[in-house]
Amino acid sequence: MQMRFLGHACVEVCGSKRILIDPYLTGNPAAAAAPGELAPDYILVTHGHGDHLGDAVEIAKRTGAQVITMVELGRWFDGQGIDALGMNIGGSYIFADGFRVKVMPAWHSSQLPDGSPCGLAVGFVFWLDGMCFYHAGDTGLFGDMKAVIAPHGIDVAFLPIGDFYTMGPDDALIAAEWLGARKYVPIHYNTFPLLQQDPQAFKAALEERTDAECVVLAPGEAAEL
Repeated sequence: MQMRFLGHACVEVCGSKRILIDPYLTGNPAAAAAPGELAPDYILVTHGHGDHLGDAVEIAKRTGAQVITMVELGRWFDGQGIDALGMNIGGSYIFADGFRVKVMPAWHSSQLPDGSPCGLAVGFVFWLDGMCFYHAGDTGLFGDMKAVIAPHGIDVAFLPIGDFYTMGPDDALIAAEWLGARKYVPIHYNTFPLLQQDPQAFKAALEERTDAECVVLAPGEAAEL
């Protein structure tokens, strides 16, 4: 199994299924793939902001991938002719092929690029080939990371560190201590000037404070799991 960082908050996890999260590629100065190069089975969309919704519609229409998202945003995808599963916080679903996903809270706003409301921002816990993943989406630090999310037994957590719109490195370190994952991958940084951070400094601090590994991936890089 492999994970690949495609820039900003876009991550691809590939095993028996291909899972794509927040496919912001077109217009992304850090993008490491074009929408036409990806062929996911499922697309997870944390919220409606353009730097997360991204190319989800185009990719889903081309590949037939099912989109998993918050219920209000799911209705919008339905209106675009997309097969969307609109869920809500705390809910989980096991697909016929064994892929399981659960919707987690996130502290962030959400709206469509045209300004229309589309429910709450969320994160996802999902299970693939015996491993548990957590993609926090856009969020600030909140206590339920420890009380609600950590008990799932997370193997790999994708955490924003960019600050300004999300957690910065200091809060992400606290989140890592609370979550207790085996591996962390920093995301949502250095895409724009407001989000400039040093991922190597974050890695050093995280590995000093926890027993976990921090895997820093440049856009386009992959790591085996």
